[in-house]
Amino acid sequence: MSEYKMNEASDDDRIVIPDENGDEHLFQVLFTFDVDSTGNSYMVLAPEGSNESEEDEVEVHAFRYEEPEGGELSLYAIETDAEWDMVEELLNTFADGELEEEN
Repeated sequence: MSEYKMNEASDDDRIVIPDENGDEHLFQVLFTFDVDSTGNSYMVLAPEGSNESEEDEVEVHAFRYEEPEGGELSLYAIETDAEWDMVEELLNTFADGELEEEN
């Protein structure tokens, strides 16, 4: 059994994130995944509209998140190399799946 549970987002899954100046930015949720061994959940986002051109690389952002039942979504920075490695592995899996769908 896999340690990860990956959930692909629908086309209308979007999130607004304010930057350090209070300006709000719209992001498309690419996918979320849960890690069974830690109980943590992660979200991978891309700026809205950034994936419209297939020629350019898309900048993605990843966060650990918590969404308590009936509560607000909270995003947390990923700080450890182990977490980044795990996110990169899942991102590569997601990207490989996207490429296969196009062919």
